[in-house]
Amino acid sequence: MTDPVAQLPSELDQLPDRDPEETSEWAASLDAVTKAAGPHRAAYLMRRSLQHAEGAGIALPKLLESDYVNTIPTSAEPEFDGDLEMESKITAWNRWNAAAMVTRGARYGVGGHIATFASAAWLYETGFNHFFRGKEGDGSGDQLYIQGHASPGIYARAFLDGRLSEQQLDNFRQESGGDGLPSYPHPRRLPWLWEFPTVSMGLGPLSAIYQARFNRYLTNRSIKDTSNSHVWAFLGDGEMDEPESTAALALAAREQLDNLTFVINCNLQRLDGPVRANFRVVQELEGAFRGAGWNVIKTLWGNAWDELFQLDTTGALIRRLREVPDAQFQTYATRDVAYIREHFFGAEPALAELAKLLSDAKIAECFYSSRGGHEARKVYAAYRAALEHKGAPTVILAQTVKGYTLGKGFESKNANHQMKKLSIDEFKGMRELLGLPIPDSAFEDGLVPYGHPGADSPEVRYLQERRAALGGPAPARRVHAVALPQPEERAFKALYKGSGKQEMATTMAFVRLVKDLMRDKETGRRWVPIVPDEARTFGMESLFPSAGIYSPLGQTYEPVDRDQLMYYKEAKDGQILNEGITEAGAMADFIAAASSYATHGETMIPFYIFYSMFGWQRTGDQMWQLADQLGKGFIVGATAGRTTLTGEGLQHADGHSHLIASTNPASLNYDPAFAYEIAVIVKDGLRRMYGPEAENVFYYLTVYNEPKQQPAMPEGVEDGIVKGLYRFKEGVPAEADAPRLQLLASGTAIHWALEAQELLAADWGVTADVWSATSWGELRRDALESDEALLRGEERVPYVTQALSGAPGPVLAVSDWMRAVPDSISQWVEQDWSSLGTDGFGLSDTRQAARRHFGVDAESVAVAALAQLARRGEIPASKVKEAREKYGM
Repeated sequence: MTDPVAQLPSELDQLPDRDPEETSEWAASLDAVTKAAGPHRAAYLMRRSLQHAEGAGIALPKLLESDYVNTIPTSAEPEFDGDLEMESKITAWNRWNAAAMVTRGARYGVGGHIATFASAAWLYETGFNHFFRGKEGDGSGDQLYIQGHASPGIYARAFLDGRLSEQQLDNFRQESGGDGLPSYPHPRRLPWLWEFPTVSMGLGPLSAIYQARFNRYLTNRSIKDTSNSHVWAFLGDGEMDEPESTAALALAAREQLDNLTFVINCNLQRLDGPVRANFRVVQELEGAFRGAGWNVIKTLWGNAWDELFQLDTTGALIRRLREVPDAQFQTYATRDVAYIREHFFGAEPALAELAKLLSDAKIAECFYSSRGGHEARKVYAAYRAALEHKGAPTVILAQTVKGYTLGKGFESKNANHQMKKLSIDEFKGMRELLGLPIPDSAFEDGLVPYGHPGADSPEVRYLQERRAALGGPAPARRVHAVALPQPEERAFKALYKGSGKQEMATTMAFVRLVKDLMRDKETGRRWVPIVPDEARTFGMESLFPSAGIYSPLGQTYEPVDRDQLMYYKEAKDGQILNEGITEAGAMADFIAAASSYATHGETMIPFYIFYSMFGWQRTGDQMWQLADQLGKGFIVGATAGRTTLTGEGLQHADGHSHLIASTNPASLNYDPAFAYEIAVIVKDGLRRMYGPEAENVFYYLTVYNEPKQQPAMPEGVEDGIVKGLYRFKEGVPAEADAPRLQLLASGTAIHWALEAQELLAADWGVTADVWSATSWGELRRDALESDEALLRGEERVPYVTQALSGAPGPVLAVSDWMRAVPDSISQWVEQDWSSLGTDGFGLSDTRQAARRHFGVDAESVAVAALAQLARRGEIPASKVKEAREKYGM
């Protein structure tokens, strides 16, 4: 009775069979077992054989899915290192206060989430009591990525610990008064508590992987020993649908990041209903993680299920659990025992016989509440096994009930994620279930009270003693930043001098500057170059042999270009993070390095260089994560502008990243035109981010790939470069009464403006002054701050108004960006204003053709300038028509 599927061609047909007769005997034995005892017995024997082979060191492909049971049986659980009764009391108080905080906040319509922490309470409490290392012990402590919707439970624990007051709990989601609590983990809003912003779902798991990797990077580069730090990421099963959640699983396994544990709260529900209504999300996740090379621990069932599994002598229960879809299992948790007997146990005779041995109370306990994620011993065993496993990261799939202990009105309901409060009667029922000593009189004002056993209670002393033994409070953010010395001046002077007759793109100028800065004796090793597999595009291959590309394995092969000067060199202590084709991964690298000053007390200077089109547009959410995490460093959009990248076309043509970047208050955005401007901006950035009065900002620089002669720096322009505007080249009037105007340009557009300046003077007798607008964003920021000062009764004139004060004629702004970018400062310019830009879709063509298409080339600038003067009556309108004809427009 050989299965016909087994006769299909397979990879085994390509392998030599040294003893076909023996092979046939094994197949016959399997057929005999299948005939005598059934296919389930045959499958069991096969799996036992595979398990035995693995234990004997025989290399075999692993199965991607195991039965729907706990990985660690009850008999193999380690001894619980703690007072379970005391921890149950602590967890009960935290459950209560989390629900009370959200319910009290509902009075003001600010909302909140209750059900997530209710399901995950033991996942957090077990970690806080036994595993999560704080920052007051040796090393950096552990890094905790808390699931965003579970934040009320973390606040409740901080309240029990004395780190938060009742007033602060009552200000949950009400921050404007200055004493409130942010809705989710937001380091910028509560920087002493939160380390990592995680509520933009999917970014937490991605960042956790790269944080664990960056920890190893610091160790391998001998900057800090992080071997005692462990990264814990708490995630929802619904969150795993985000592509970022699983994007880097293979990286974590490939680099053997056993300093990383994912804890996925499998309550089988996402925001609107079941995660996998018709399937089983636990099994799906197991297959995905095993396939990626992770160690998988399933913690599904509580102790109440042990009796059921012992009675299951035929395997019928295991088979039934494997086939019931998640949505049906959720329904069991909301229906009566009779329904469960009929629809679960009634599926086959063997199960019906098993059910006769079970009381209604036992069935109710199993199906309503007994989940592995709700039992401290089960969670403790999983965490201990995760820490002891070496050579691969671990994921713990912990099954829970969403809304657990909140009552039948909440538990396993599709809508419970959006349910923001419990009634007084529901709280009283919860009080009885949790065994909390809260009298009815505490509800007399119509509000649910907060509960606290007292600062000197056994519960609080136990909690604090456990945390003290683990290295202090958690979560916690600590900053011990030490100002970095300014690099030696010679690195900057090389760009101040210009390029002479040699042409050089500003992309190359930036790379040369960083290469020189990486040689600095004091700060050079703290630079972290990051690139998503485009290093050669940006001229960074010169860094390969000198800095090395980071690899925890070093270089286990001979590179094909080993005989070349700039060969591809990987090294265990390599400095460059070359991430492959993943802007999201590279950005996660950047965030870990950018916040290392707080996470590890080690200040690093990351710079991340990428196609500008694929930065803010593709990973803008992570830019906000960076800002929220108070990260610092240089983000560099290379090949910037809509017309500088010849031939690539629409998808590579960035004319809008500065517009997007302007929405982020922490981002200081510059579009330098010349190499010396880059030097000035980077030097000032190092001062602002890493000096004695360090600011929690980061820099976005756009650089272009168009080779141009780079001029030497004029005297006295440094202040204007930093502030965003200075006059680069003053026009020389041919006649005393010649018409005059001001040309403002940024980035590569400075070259069109300079050409237009010459055309206007030579062909039309018009004088134009050319200004370099290094930062439209900083000009706008300063102007907004001036407006705010006026509201406070302070007289303050915006810098852009001051700089252009008295400049004759109208202003024409031109850039390789959408007109909205320069137009953002127009209201603070006293002169008549107009602008040119690259609005619309990009296209493939030569630079000159693309610029003519968008109307931003030198001739178009000249015509637009003449039109502006004609509108003011300073030249005849016929001159504009004449210019169009002359320039073939």
